Amino acid sequence: MGLGREGISVANRSRAPAPSRPLPRCWSEDVDRVRASGRATLCTWSVVHRSDLPPFGDRVPCVAAVVDLAEGPRMMTRVVDVPERGLRPDMELTVAFRTGEDGVAVPVFTAPPSRSPS
Repeated sequence: MGLGREGISVANRSRAPAPSRPLPRCWSEDVDRVRASGRATLCTWSVVHRSDLPPFGDRVPCVAAVVDLAEGPRMMTRVVDVPERGLRPDMELTVAFRTGEDGVAVPVFTAPPSRSPS
């Protein structure tokens, strides 16, 4: 998956074979990268309260989640800035990016500004 602050790319479809992971629905390796809108819905989640794996011990509690991107693919991610009690199945989410100490931007998801739960 390619990342950028202007949006994310997802393996989706192609006209020629590409060395990439198979698509989960059809297991095709014939994939291409397409621009994603950054919109998603929450499929499932788990609140992680303890982790003995560095550097995750300093990042708990956190919400590990699976989201369905508007374009179809499903991805694992984190939901940020949403209280646990505000999480709902099929909740609308938008992409945000968190930059780590290594300077790499990682996509995470949050509630859209107009729908931020309290």
